[in-house]
Amino acid sequence: MVDFVLSVLRVAIPAGTPLLFGTLGEVYAERSGVLNLGIEGMMIMGAITGFGVTHATGNVWLGVVAAALVGGLLALLHAFTSVTLRVNQVVSGLGLTMLGLGLSGMLGKRYIGQPPAARLGAVTLPVLSDLPVLGSLFFRFDPLVYLAVILVPVLWFVLYKTRWGVTLRSVGENPAAADALGVNVVAVRYLAVFFGGVMAGLGGGHLSLAYTPAWIEGMTAGAGWIVIALTIFAMWDPARALVGAYLFGGVRVLQFRLQPLGISPNLLNMLPFILTILVLLLSAGETMRKRIGAPEALMQPYAREE
Repeated sequence: MVDFVLSVLRVAIPAGTPLLFGTLGEVYAERSGVLNLGIEGMMIMGAITGFGVTHATGNVWLGVVAAALVGGLLALLHAFTSVTLRVNQVVSGLGLTMLGLGLSGMLGKRYIGQPPAARLGAVTLPVLSDLPVLGSLFFRFDPLVYLAVILVPVLWFVLYKTRWGVTLRSVGENPAAADALGVNVVAVRYLAVFFGGVMAGLGGGHLSLAYTPAWIEGMTAGAGWIVIALTIFAMWDPARALVGAYLFGGVRVLQFRLQPLGISPNLLNMLPFILTILVLLLSAGETMRKRIGAPEALMQPYAREE
């Protein structure tokens, strides 16, 4: 039993890393008042771009950078429609998800079945990697896993302990008051949404360059929607996002670990999305959203002249 739990934990961490990247970015975007339902599209475009650039150049780090940039560029498109044009944020996000899924499928046809030109391999940390049990459990992962974990305390500190964090949260709570104090609401929202897209792109890049080093059409498999639920589950807090991402990552891993026991694979495939629906249902009411700390101005476009 202990071996089974440890084996699940070893895989849950890399499985939850794309979710962690996406959730950290979405926390910042929603803290500014912008809901981004285009995460799925940004993640899948990050995955195909990272794999394609790595395949063309042989340099996996160029692939990682390209994945992050394409996620950021798509996020800027979402920022333009939802912040500048004040289009409904749900419609804009859904449109980007459909765009990303369709475009990635078209661009990725040539890469189906192709072996990766390079991949992000595990990095062993001196001394720490040799610790019994803990070494193999926490200190033998690819660099993006370590980056995601390091970003958690950094982003928590920025959000709660810096002037930029106060500005970001004020824009998400009361943009009119922030504007009256001299804050450029549009610029803050653009930066937050762009950062969210970069993180989503990194999450997709991790999928195709480290976790499953290959291109498979639709390989995000709904991860972007899980990120939306995780953002609520984490109550818009980077530290809680770490726990939630690895929890959901472990649930996804259980699909494969429990199949040999005779449990229906269809039921197991439903598990992450059952949890996602439960989280969304529990937070659906306006009273509940306020109770768990949802930004007051979330999904509310702001126009100074109004």
